[in-house]
Amino acid sequence: MFVENCFPADTRVRNEAFTLAANGFAVSVIALRGRNETPRERLNGVTVYRIPRLTLFEKLPGGKSSGLEALLNKLRVVVGYLAEYIYFTSACLVLSLWVAVTEGCDVVHAHNPPDTLFVVGAIHKLLGRKFVFDHHDLSAELYLSRYKKTTESAVTRALRLLEKLSVKVANVVIATNESYRSIDIQRNGIDPDRVFVVRNGPDPARVRLVEPDHRLKRMGCTILGYVGAMNPQDGVDYLLRALSHLVHDLKRTDFYCVLVGDGDSRLALESLAVELKIADRVWFTGFISDEDLLRYLSSADICLDPNPSSPLNDVSTWIKVMEYMALGKPIVSFDLKETRTSAGDAALFVPPNDEARFAQAIVQLMDDPDRRRKMGECGVTRVQNQLGWHVTSQNLLKAYGRLCAKAPYEPAGRPATTL
Repeated sequence: MFVENCFPADTRVRNEAFTLAANGFAVSVIALRGRNETPRERLNGVTVYRIPRLTLFEKLPGGKSSGLEALLNKLRVVVGYLAEYIYFTSACLVLSLWVAVTEGCDVVHAHNPPDTLFVVGAIHKLLGRKFVFDHHDLSAELYLSRYKKTTESAVTRALRLLEKLSVKVANVVIATNESYRSIDIQRNGIDPDRVFVVRNGPDPARVRLVEPDHRLKRMGCTILGYVGAMNPQDGVDYLLRALSHLVHDLKRTDFYCVLVGDGDSRLALESLAVELKIADRVWFTGFISDEDLLRYLSSADICLDPNPSSPLNDVSTWIKVMEYMALGKPIVSFDLKETRTSAGDAALFVPPNDEARFAQAIVQLMDDPDRRRKMGECGVTRVQNQLGWHVTSQNLLKAYGRLCAKAPYEPAGRPATTL
């Protein structure tokens, strides 16, 4: 498996790798090396190879810059992404060939982005191996959403071409939801029988209620929780402005918001909280351990999903939503297609991108503990019966059953398929 992220920190990749390892596959993962991580490690039957991270430039939107400054920022973004993607793709090719020679390999499985990893898959296919494309993000829509673009450009056309090549080269495509599956079939012209939906789903063995954080509970106010990335497209700025409405317009200060996660926008978001005069009501924890994350989420009374409407977010599924549900937490969210499909009655939905209505919805749940309890119970039921990883992972095994008929159904004692 290839993932341009840290492992096992990436929830989806961790769930897939550990599930395959538990079902008879020998799994190796090539990932980025995070702070205090070793170059090579064995975790739950998965061998992890980690390569150093390469970052040339910050790749944030250029704000209101114009003229030469805007052009230079765009150039930095393009050069930065090209360098990182070429570096990671090249490293995956070299290291995967080494693993194939030393340990054996039948399948290469690329998690996007980047969509350039199809090059590695194509080379391995020439050597008789099979290629799986795991479609995490719509790269063109991600670009449009991150940089707030409204028109097609050479960049989006190039990204759509890379996506199509990735889908066409793959023996099997794994999509995160039905919206992505439809795009792969209609936009990229793939045989529907080759596309399997494997939804993001919380692992009940990992995502569970624990003893709440004593410091948070002693505050004697409503605890709000957010978990996730903090990049331009993730909407944490919408959340902060909604909290500003809560304080300054609705005159509510009986809350404290814990924001767990990190990303390119985190420092700017911390500055925004100061600018909005709500810094005393929010806490940016940064990247933390699973143990701390579960303790803080277990302390939350209401959880928040501020992803705004955008070309990417409208059709994407967020693992944090199902994790909130698994813990029995009511959710406030903008009304996006796939978020409503996931959360159902476990969330209180407001018109997309309306920060004032988002704040009003938080107040409604703050003042209605019985409604919060019923919403939480609905979420737990949906995860147990439909959305938990113990359910959604079955499609991953079906995909691999089609790809490698001898596994994971082969009798004990035969060599495992290597990945």
